[in-house]
Amino acid sequence: MKVKYSLILGVFSIAIGMTSCQKQVIDLTPPSSLTEADFYNTAADLNSAVLGIYIRYQARKPNDWAILELPTDNLHRTGYSTLGGTDEINNLAITAENPLFASFWQQTYNGIFRANAVIVNLDNPTDYAEGQRGQLEGEAKFMRALLYFELVRLFGDVPLVDKLLTIEESRTIPRSPASEIYTHIIQDLTDAINGLPERGSIATGRASKEAAIALLAKVHVYQEDWSNAKKYLDMLDTYGFQLQDDFASLWRIENEDNNEIIFAIKYTDGTNGHSLSTYFLPYFGVGGVSPRGLEAAFPSWDLHKHFEEGDTRKDVSIKEYWKSPGGPADAPEEWYPYVNKYAITHTPSASGLDLPVLRYADLVLLKAEVLYNLGQQSQALAELNRIRQRAFKGSSHNYTAADIATPQAFEDKLLLERRLELAFEDERWYDLVRTGRMEAELAEVETFYNPVSKQATKVKLNPKSHYNLYPIPQRELEQSNAGVMTQNNGY
Repeated sequence: MKVKYSLILGVFSIAIGMTSCQKQVIDLTPPSSLTEADFYNTAADLNSAVLGIYIRYQARKPNDWAILELPTDNLHRTGYSTLGGTDEINNLAITAENPLFASFWQQTYNGIFRANAVIVNLDNPTDYAEGQRGQLEGEAKFMRALLYFELVRLFGDVPLVDKLLTIEESRTIPRSPASEIYTHIIQDLTDAINGLPERGSIATGRASKEAAIALLAKVHVYQEDWSNAKKYLDMLDTYGFQLQDDFASLWRIENEDNNEIIFAIKYTDGTNGHSLSTYFLPYFGVGGVSPRGLEAAFPSWDLHKHFEEGDTRKDVSIKEYWKSPGGPADAPEEWYPYVNKYAITHTPSASGLDLPVLRYADLVLLKAEVLYNLGQQSQALAELNRIRQRAFKGSSHNYTAADIATPQAFEDKLLLERRLELAFEDERWYDLVRTGRMEAELAEVETFYNPVSKQATKVKLNPKSHYNLYPIPQRELEQSNAGVMTQNNGY
C-alpha cells in the first residue's frame, strides 16, 4: 500500500447562480435556488445561469487531485482521512463503488446540465446587449466541452446529453462512443471560438476566445491529430501569452491574473474559497500560512528525487523542512516534505488562490509534443527548452538533440518536464494513461525518503490495464433502466 501508517439522475435540480459580475473579475458567489418558471427570461437571468456553470466547476475542482494525482507516483496518502475513497485510490484498488468517482461524475454532469439549460433557453430574452448572446452561448459551450473532455478521458464512452431531460428520460440514455463525444467537444469549441470575445474584452475568470482555442488544441493532442493541434497552437501564439519569468510568482494572489494564465477558476479567501491550500499542509499548520492543515497527502519521493539542483520549481512545488508553529521558537526544522504549490496565507479550507485550468506552460509542452510528432525535432527541442530555461533561469540545463534522439527518448524528456512543471495540477494521470505508461510507471512507487539512512520506501502496486478507464459509478448503473448503462471492461 502507498500509505504512511444519476449518471445523470442526481443532477437535475435547478441551482443557478444569482451572482454579480464585477467589471474586470468574475464574482463566483455561492448560488441561491430558483425554478424554471421564474428564470431564463432576461439577459440578466442567462448571465446568472452561465455563472452557475462556473460555480459547479468551482465547487468540484479542489477535490480533483484525489482521482488525478493521488493514484499516480506524485502523491501518497497520509495517516489522516479527509475524503472517503482515498485509501482505495491511493492503493490502486479501483472499483465502481468508490464515492470519489460518483461525486466527480455527478458534479460534472450537473455542470453539463447547467450548460444545456443556458443553451436551450438562449432565444428567450429580448434584451441582450450587442454581442451578449453570442458570448453567453460561447461560455456555455466552452464549459460543456471542458466537462465532456474530462469525462471522456477518464471514463471513455459516456452518455451524450445536449438537451434538458426529465428524470425518467435520463434513465434511458445509453453511453455514446468516445469518438462521438470528441466530435461534440470539437463542435462546441469551434462554436465557442466564433462567439467568445478576446480576453481583454471579458471579465477575468470567464472563458475567452483564447481559452477555447487552447482547449481545442489540447483536445486534438489527445486524439493525436497533430496537424489540427498545431493549427490551434499556432493560433494561440498570436495572442501574446508568455511564460512568467519567475515560476514562484504564478502561485501568489497578487499575480493571479498574469499573462501565463489562459483560463483559471476564481476564488475569494474566507467567503468563497477552496480547501486545496489546506489539504496538503501538515496537520498542525504552517507558520504564516495556516494555523492548521488537513495533511491528506504528501509528495512522493518518486517525484521529489527528479528535481535537479537549481530547478526553481522544486521549492515552489515541495517544501522539504517544517517546524510546528505551536512549538518552541528555537526548535529546529524537521524533514517533513509537503506540497507547497498552493501554500499561501489563507483562512483554513477557504483559500482565495485561483486554480489554473489552462496554463500557457502546459500548451508550450504540448506544442513540443506536436512538433516532434510532425517531424520537426529542432522546433520541438526549442519549445521543451523554453520550459527548462525558465525553471533554471538560463540555458545551462537545456536539452540537446542527443537527449531526444529517438521517439522514446523524447517522450521520456517530455513527460518528465510535464511532471515537474505541472506537479499537483491534475495532469499526471492523464499523461500516464494517454502515453500507455500507467502500468509500467505505477508498478512500484517510492513514497518516503529517510535523509539519515538515505533510503526510500518502495511500494509495489498492482496496476491493471483496464484502469486506463475508470469504472462507471455503480449507483449510475443501478439508477438507469436495466441494460441501458453498461460498465467498462474489467470492473
